[in-house]
Amino acid sequence: MEFLSAIEHSAFSTWVREDSSFWVYPGILFMHTVGVALVVGISAMIDLRLLGFARTLPVAPLERFFPVVWTGFWINAVSGTILLAANATAMFTNPVFYVKMLLIAIGVVDMALLRRVVFRAADPEKGIPASGKFLAAASLVLWFGATTAGRLMPYLGAVSGAPGVTNKIGG
Repeated sequence: MEFLSAIEHSAFSTWVREDSSFWVYPGILFMHTVGVALVVGISAMIDLRLLGFARTLPVAPLERFFPVVWTGFWINAVSGTILLAANATAMFTNPVFYVKMLLIAIGVVDMALLRRVVFRAADPEKGIPASGKFLAAASLVLWFGATTAGRLMPYLGAVSGAPGVTNKIGG
């Protein structure tokens, strides 16, 4: 806990958490939201198409969106790390944080496998393999689960900046 407290009380983390400028904490949080929108939004679009929605839309060109999804992922990784440092003790003691991280890790693996199975191994226009449909359905569950966990973190577990204090919902 001392290590987490040291990170949280570093000059950088204190600046992120306490600066009144719109460009600091709100700006970083906004970038995190943009990253989530890119990852979850575009992944959902691809997943839904692979599951049979919008059948007139060709599948193959959707592969061009994967670099945008990865850009969103890296925006989230950087902004999320900064937000994590600003509230390290609260985040690392919140079990929902670990659920979110697990879902993201599995989601990243799923995304890489989905691209390999659907776009690299076969002609997606000839039909989506069952494994591709399974990966698309799993992707929807994983990304929406990670997003939900992220939204629940402020309400479940320790109150940010107040170790040992929990929200009413968190017990």
